[in-house]
Amino acid sequence: MIKFSEMPYARPDLEAVKGEYTALTERLKAAKSYEEARAAFLEMEALEKRVGTQSTLASIRHSIDTRDAFYDGEETFWNRAFPELREYFQNWTLAMLSSPFRADFEREYGDLMFVNAEIALKTFSPEIVPEMKRENDLRTEYAKLIASAQIPFEGGVYTLSQLSPFKNDPDDERRLAAWKAEGQWYKEHQADLDRIYDELTHLRDAMGKKLGYGGYTTLGYYRMGRNCYGKDDVEKFRAAVVKYLVPVADSIYRAQAKRLGKEYPMSYADNALMFRSGNPRPQGTPDDILAQGKKFYEELSPETAEFFHTMLDMELMDVLSTEGKQGGGYCTSIADYGVPFIFANFNGTQHDVEVVTHEAGHAFAAWMNRDRVPSEYIWPGMEACEVHSMSMEFMAWPWAEGFFGADARKFRYSHLAGALTFIPYGTMVDHFQHIVYEKPDMTPAERHGVWKELIGIYQPWMKLDGDIPFYAEGEGWQRQSHIYQSPFYYIDYCLAQTVSLQFWALLQKDQKTAWEKYMAYTRQGGSRVFTELLKNAGLDSPFEESCLRGVCEAAKEWLDGYDLTGIE
Repeated sequence: MIKFSEMPYARPDLEAVKGEYTALTERLKAAKSYEEARAAFLEMEALEKRVGTQSTLASIRHSIDTRDAFYDGEETFWNRAFPELREYFQNWTLAMLSSPFRADFEREYGDLMFVNAEIALKTFSPEIVPEMKRENDLRTEYAKLIASAQIPFEGGVYTLSQLSPFKNDPDDERRLAAWKAEGQWYKEHQADLDRIYDELTHLRDAMGKKLGYGGYTTLGYYRMGRNCYGKDDVEKFRAAVVKYLVPVADSIYRAQAKRLGKEYPMSYADNALMFRSGNPRPQGTPDDILAQGKKFYEELSPETAEFFHTMLDMELMDVLSTEGKQGGGYCTSIADYGVPFIFANFNGTQHDVEVVTHEAGHAFAAWMNRDRVPSEYIWPGMEACEVHSMSMEFMAWPWAEGFFGADARKFRYSHLAGALTFIPYGTMVDHFQHIVYEKPDMTPAERHGVWKELIGIYQPWMKLDGDIPFYAEGEGWQRQSHIYQSPFYYIDYCLAQTVSLQFWALLQKDQKTAWEKYMAYTRQGGSRVFTELLKNAGLDSPFEESCLRGVCEAAKEWLDGYDLTGIE
């Protein structure tokens, strides 16, 4: 069993890879039988996995330490290599779509690979390669800027992730000071943040226009691989969020203000504190959290036990917050080894436990589907992937005492409340991006104005006072990396959170049934579109208004009846 640190990395010869792509494409075109076509297809699968493994290793190691000169160079190489390789893979895709053996492929592997291929074709033309390379460079620049943060606070110096515990501190003055310190860092880098996003917006708009879409939004949906819903469906979902969820979230924050002895609406700093005695905190060290994670997965099911042992034995998690480390968290796959990898930044908050459950939810789904052919069926669409992770967070509730000790009751309340209050925020992120790409020539100040206006619709509980100018002036969106890195991604979290709340409701009645439905959903991998995955597992689609209305009613009833006696 090879460990992550032992996995060899070597930059491939790009011209040789292009040659392999071309040769396999010609073999597919020349195939006289399905057997010959299938052999070329499986060799292409192996080539894609080999190239993908090397790029993933470079990317993970670069994100672990963005200061590492070698992997910084490799990241630059891949940022340029992939746009060049797209043309060769596009030729392969065209050959697959026009293959006389397409019906044979569909019989063996299903038709979704062809549906997705047709969407992928709409995202690329050789003439946008220069923009794609520049887009990758700007994404990297943003990630490095965020990772480079050194914020002075109370005599120490912290990264953005390391500052997070202070932003939840029960002491009002200390908590506000931490929010101000974070906001001040963003303010000091405002010019770069504005410049990077302004250029990204215009680049993406130019790509959309070059491909004939009149702008970026249509291209953005294609790039996200949306294969069963569109802009109209998302707009209906946003309307349902405003109608059903914003009032529930508003009631949560009103109750919170009462607990804290604060006037409603509260500042960003006060909204961050769920309880006067402090937010739930995990007990023990990072090693203790991972040990409890091991216990949780061992007891949950035989499949999760085997999965988590593999993650530990092969060192497939890097979760400590360290100098030079990229912010945030993610899960990815290392294709040649058939394993996932979890990247995170532990910071001593409730978030640490949610990483062990959330990112491991992604990883478990990939693990369960690791042998799928084609390998694109390992992962479904982004919104479907987030169901795995967000629902796994709720599956951990029976083990909350092991993670949180005396704070377990606080955790359950704040976790459900946080899931509900997140959806309006995430929906606002999506709405903001639609406006930005409809009006790409807005000035940075106008974009900040749009964000501020949307806060009034989706987050009426936020007091926009002058204490923290970065937030009060509508600039808070700049700390949301997805807006820079993965446009239109964020609504996926909201759709998935809505589905995960169905699992939460099921868990309150019957844990066994909830887990069976979770496995029925997860075992399908990416072999079906999002709405079919849900239907096959007996779950409601978030695009049905009744779905959001139902989970809101169930959650509101639970929160209103939850016993917080003895908790300040």
